[in-house]
Amino acid sequence: MAKILGGITTSHIPAVGHAVKNELHEDPYWKPFFDGYTKIHKWIGENKPDVVINIYNDHGLGFFLDQMPTFAIGAAHEYRNEDEGWGLPSLDPFPGHPELSWHIIESMVADEFDITSCQELAVDHGFVVPMQLFWPGAPHNPDMPRAIPISANTVQHPIPTLKRALDFGKALRKGIESFPEDLKVVVLGTGGLSHQLEGERAGFINKDFDKYCLDNIVHNPEVLTKITRHELVEKAGAQGTEFLMWMMMRGALGDDVTQITRNYHIPISNTASGTLLIECAQ
Repeated sequence: MAKILGGITTSHIPAVGHAVKNELHEDPYWKPFFDGYTKIHKWIGENKPDVVINIYNDHGLGFFLDQMPTFAIGAAHEYRNEDEGWGLPSLDPFPGHPELSWHIIESMVADEFDITSCQELAVDHGFVVPMQLFWPGAPHNPDMPRAIPISANTVQHPIPTLKRALDFGKALRKGIESFPEDLKVVVLGTGGLSHQLEGERAGFINKDFDKYCLDNIVHNPEVLTKITRHELVEKAGAQGTEFLMWMMMRGALGDDVTQITRNYHIPISNTASGTLLIECAQ
């Protein structure tokens, strides 16, 4: 039976991809950000997951505003990375796990989630940057797990509620744990925290709200489901809606969890950056 080892959160902004490409880990601007990944690398090295479920939001590469699924799950043998115009190098394809993907899709539909299944999917920086952060050299890191991308709509309103996001994660957990093969799985929740990239509130960051979310998501995620979609945009910014993907990750971990490490740093490219590693009881 497949088992979930834990969940990890991270920002995924393109500027991080540039910092990785240019090896700016010790640069004074970037060092407080990259220092948040040291304990996570150690944990990944000790546990060596077989599969990574990468929950991200597409930014116009795989989907666009004219066709934006609420929840899409990759079911391909590999996932290609293409040029988005940010000047980031296009990486080689990431290997998938279609057998587990289809099992999860079947299980999610049985739990009455309407899923867009993708037998071909181009993945953008929202997917790629977290892989580079957690598995340096990805996709050629020797411990690189096979990947399953899950794309959530955070840009075309109406977006999912935080309750729906948490419930999605709970159903995802059932799908993973009912897979008969012995696999070690880690779930990523990417994006955020508070930030807004355009309009009158461009550059908006809400440290108090970010801390409230970080303080509650580990052991009291249900309280966060009381935040409405309107309040999420108001308190976290137009792009801070990406927090719903953290909630999807959290729902997949169950109740018996331990926080291993946490880091919060602002600003990184006008974004509040949060990193969190939550381990599941085994």
